[in-house]
Amino acid sequence: MKAKSQTLRKRKNRSMKKKHGFLSRMKTAGGRKTLLNRLRKGRKKLSV
Repeated sequence: MKAKSQTLRKRKNRSMKKKHGFLSRMKTAGGRKTLLNRLRKGRKKLSV
């Protein structure tokens, strides 16, 4: 049986930040809502 980490692919940082980064969250209304919810919950990291 394979370990779980071997089956998952490693995502490239640049493409990840373009999709899930702070600036891309701030561009849309839904993304801003997401950041606000995470801020209210007290998350240390709001986005990638």
